[in-house]
Order: sequence, then structure tokens, then C-alpha cells
Amino acid sequence: MSDVLLLNGPNLGILGRREPEIYGTDTLDDIERAVGEEVAARGWGVVAEQHDCEGALIRKIQNSYDTVGAIVNPGALMIAGWSLRDALANYPRPFVEVHLSNVWARESFRHDSVIAPLASGVIVGLGALGYRLAARALTATVR
Repeated sequence: MSDVLLLNGPNLGILGRREPEIYGTDTLDDIERAVGEEVAARGWGVVAEQHDCEGALIRKIQNSYDTVGAIVNPGALMIAGWSLRDALANYPRPFVEVHLSNVWARESFRHDSVIAPLASGVIVGLGALGYRLAARALTATVR
């Protein structure tokens, strides 16, 4: 085990172009690079995956049980991604849920996450910095 799973859900593949006033200007490549910098000191790499399809995300989780932990931005699947939630319930390592925007400062339908109760922690509203903080949390807690 020497990799962190970095999992991003629907619409996150267009970061940098997607509503930059909400999601910022960092691209997914920028975020992947930043996470890699954070975990490198532990000798870890990053296995990054983004899909707009819930089934593909589930398959990636099920094929990544050998990773040291995960950083997961489920996007809107946080609201009703029950299959994704079940896959993460079976994921044998700690994971941190991340959201670029402060979901509680937005529409009320974004205020509940079916995934958050399973996560080791949740980071919201700090933009791309949230991914770095999630990586730091994993490096500090994974033995």
C-alpha cells in the first residue's frame, strides 16, 4: 500500500471552467498535483479518478482496497448517491469527504450528505485548499 485514492464525482472534470465564482479556477490537474505534493513526504503516490457516472466511481472504490486511504469529492452524489455510499461503507480505509464550496451556505438541498457519516472527516468551503488539508489529515492519521 503506497497510494492515496483521489476520487472526484460528476462535473468535477471541468473544474477551472465550471462556475469559477463558486468552485475557483484550479483545475482537477492542479488539485491532483497539490495532493501529490502533500503525500509525497510519506512516500505515497496518488491514484486519481474522476467520473460523471456513479457506477464507475463504485468500481474504482472496489478495485482500490489496497490504497492507504482516500479523498472523496462526491459532488452532487453526496445528496442521493446511495450506491456510492454503500461502496464507501465497505472501503476498508479512512477517507475524507471534500467539497470546494461551503455547501451549507448554498441551496438547502445541498445541506445533507449521505456519505459524511462514514467519513473520517469532512472539509467544505475552502476551495482547492480543502484537498490539501484532506491529504494532510490522511498523512497524519494513517499508520
